[in-house]
Amino acid sequence: MLPKRAESPSAARTGAFVAVAVALFCIQIDFFALNLAIPGIADELDVSVAAAQWTLSAYMLAVGCFFIVGGRLGDVFGRRGVLLVGLALFAAGSVGCALSPGLAWLVAARIVQGVGAGFVFPVSVAVVSNAFPDETRARALGSVFGIASIGTALGPFVGGGFTEGPGWRWIFWMLAPLTALSLLIALAYVPDSRDPSAPRQLDLTGCLAVVVALAALTLAVERGSAWGWDHARTLGLFAVTLVSGGLFLLRERTARHPLIDLRLFRNIPYVLVTGMGTISNMGYGVTVFVATLYLQGVRGLSPLTAGIVFLAPALLVAVSGPLGGLLSPRVRPTAVMAMAGAVAGTGMIALTFVTAWWLYVPVFAWCGLGLGLGWTFASVATQQVVSPARAGEASGVLLTFLVTMGAIALAGAAAAITAMTPERPPEDAYDAILRFGGAVILAASVVVMGVRHRLVVRGRVPPLSMHAPWPPVDDGAREGRP
Repeated sequence: MLPKRAESPSAARTGAFVAVAVALFCIQIDFFALNLAIPGIADELDVSVAAAQWTLSAYMLAVGCFFIVGGRLGDVFGRRGVLLVGLALFAAGSVGCALSPGLAWLVAARIVQGVGAGFVFPVSVAVVSNAFPDETRARALGSVFGIASIGTALGPFVGGGFTEGPGWRWIFWMLAPLTALSLLIALAYVPDSRDPSAPRQLDLTGCLAVVVALAALTLAVERGSAWGWDHARTLGLFAVTLVSGGLFLLRERTARHPLIDLRLFRNIPYVLVTGMGTISNMGYGVTVFVATLYLQGVRGLSPLTAGIVFLAPALLVAVSGPLGGLLSPRVRPTAVMAMAGAVAGTGMIALTFVTAWWLYVPVFAWCGLGLGLGWTFASVATQQVVSPARAGEASGVLLTFLVTMGAIALAGAAAAITAMTPERPPEDAYDAILRFGGAVILAASVVVMGVRHRLVVRGRVPPLSMHAPWPPVDDGAREGRP
């Protein structure tokens, strides 16, 4: 018998924290474990590796399409209900993956998982934001993402270990009961919250337009290298993306109750945080992808051994969540993001100049710290520069950018490696990509601080010091909330 829903604010906060932390931990393990399991899936299901890649593509497709919808559903109809539905879908999808008799079943179950994750992630951030007071909110979010990042750390290790041991299905058998535990805790303890100014209406036309646009873009990017970037299917999907995206923007400008209030993008700190977080996540995905190829293709490591090497940077990613929570009350959000970019960019470039294990692993870890701080703190920072009432919407938009642009970066990296390897050794191609990515992140950090300085001079955002006097004015571009 389930305990009654908690009435104590302290118990509600604790329950919300635990439920969300366990849920995001499961999602992160799921995402990072399956990459190393693809060869094992292909062998067991008797399909090609290219066909088995659909288990990743289908998941990315579903996740990317439902971040915005899930976040707004929570704001309008209540975050608790959307969180419960998302957890139930993710748990059911995990069981379906574990029991799948063939590739089609597995891909379908992965889509169910992806929809669940698309609901869970944005409302989880909003649940914690609304459960904790201003003075402890950033620390709670940082700790949540720290725990989630432990899943990132363990993902490659779990994926490689299960694939070489009892089999890839045990990845999902592990996730199913953990997700069910999160569901039970959320059912018992998570309080409900929503945007009190939003009527209980959803812009269904906007939902359809954005889902079609994101689905077409994600599918084009994920399969473009296999089909050919000039193939009719790829070009057709890009055309659908442009048309649906244009219709979505037109709809949001005229809808009475839009899915996304486009005035959100007038909030300059939010735009800077979202942009820097997106670039950091692109760098994270590319670095993990390139390092995987390097460790297994050049160094000749097994999936399990490569997963062990990944523990060093992944553990620093886990540390980045609590670190962001500690920095939050002391440094402005955009400054933290720029600092993360500086660490990440130098780490990516330095990684190309070292080969000795005694130096490669700590530099890889340094790189993981910067990249991890960049993409994890972005979710914390957005909650500091927007109203808690619209936390789900802001989080959904951020996560959509993170996932969609991350997929584009991976596709670009894969295409660049394919283009360069006939003329040079693979490791040279890997180095060129990491140096380019590191330079982009460093340049983005400079731009963020430059724009921020200009806004400070114009009196639109406060100085870097959290203790500097600042008039109580909120003109839509203010950074940090009282």
